[in-house]
Amino acid sequence: MLSHEDNERLVRVGPGTEMGNLMRLYWIPFLLSHNVEPDGQPYRVRLLGEELVAFRDSDGKVGLVDQACPHRGAPMVFARNEEKGLRCIYHGWKFDVDGACKEMPAEPDGSPMLKNVRIKSYPVVERNGVLWTYMGSDTEQLPPLPDVEWNLVPGEQVALSMRVQECNWLQALEGEIDSAHAAILHGRVDNAGFINEWKQGKDLAPKFECSQHEGGMSIASRRKIGEGKEYIRVNQFMMPFWTLVPPQAKYPELSGHAWVPIDDNHTLCLMFSYHPAKPFYEKTRKLFDEGHMGRETGHASKGSFELKPVTTPYHTYWSKYNRDNAYHFDYESQVNKYNAGLPGLWIQDAACQSGVSHIYDRSKEHLGTSDTGIARTRRLLLDSLKKMSVNNTEPVSVRNPDQFLWRAISITIPEGGDWKTLGQEYMRANPGKDFGYEP
Repeated sequence: MLSHEDNERLVRVGPGTEMGNLMRLYWIPFLLSHNVEPDGQPYRVRLLGEELVAFRDSDGKVGLVDQACPHRGAPMVFARNEEKGLRCIYHGWKFDVDGACKEMPAEPDGSPMLKNVRIKSYPVVERNGVLWTYMGSDTEQLPPLPDVEWNLVPGEQVALSMRVQECNWLQALEGEIDSAHAAILHGRVDNAGFINEWKQGKDLAPKFECSQHEGGMSIASRRKIGEGKEYIRVNQFMMPFWTLVPPQAKYPELSGHAWVPIDDNHTLCLMFSYHPAKPFYEKTRKLFDEGHMGRETGHASKGSFELKPVTTPYHTYWSKYNRDNAYHFDYESQVNKYNAGLPGLWIQDAACQSGVSHIYDRSKEHLGTSDTGIARTRRLLLDSLKKMSVNNTEPVSVRNPDQFLWRAISITIPEGGDWKTLGQEYMRANPGKDFGYEP
């Protein structure tokens, strides 16, 4: 369990908070590229509790600026995107992607205000279909983009989705580095289906071991599968909000999330699935996009969203499965078929992570040995906050993109073997290089 004070330190992400300051050291993926078109409708964004608007100008450059016009606070989501800038509809003040004011139609010619007024803006870069922003204070020496492997391989090797989840970022992240739940929560009572064939289902009480590294934490689960062998699954946590999930055997792929804080109570879930060496499976991509017989996969399908007004941050990414409708829970299904009684993988996770409250009071927890990875990851985050506040020392990975070159792995080793040594080569990401083993 955590003390109330430590829990607050980890979950609060707004301006001036410890965790918010840590998050702002890194580049943050905040939107898919296709959501903003040249001279198109501005898109409302909220990041780390800040109200923002994203837009793409006439030249294709993307800006991320304050939602409120600095003149008299009119909403910039209603601004007209034209001729290399965003023009407020209230008085016509126009701003470029860097925040500079270009026109003030109602002010006298030569007004010094034109040079002095700016709208708050953050730098944006674009790579492989994703928009990234840096919200930190070191604008003179920006850190490099993190070399997460999914964002380095060709686009045809990657499947991406995005959704809003109704809970704090840490609750969502901890759900993914918890390997003990998978075969239980996602399994079936009728013993049918692909998930019940997972190797981890053969041992529901694995032993957990962790190895901290400069990029984050490797969290291994060790399961006995007979014949003197053990099945090892190693999830990865990478600072500050990245998780990587090991491949399964039938259609091996690498996947994971960026759990980006929208505010204290909501998380932007950017999910990526990819093959490191060849085009992604078209059948699987279609399954992600459409779901399967009314059920969701690990990705939010295109039919799983309910459109919100354009004034709502991330208005295209709110799910029709939510706390208000019990995530479409079906008790009869739970009794007869699916352990969770919930319609698909990510919904099962989201309901457990979000169903009680936006921010859970971790002082009420009773952690077990299966929570070793969660406890160690919390300690890593708290230690990082302490180093920042006491010594002004930032994590190594902020300035070293190579610290993100990790893979999650699922390997079979001799019983009692050292997974760190036997899996070392496979855990190192190398875009273009295949798994190197049979998952």
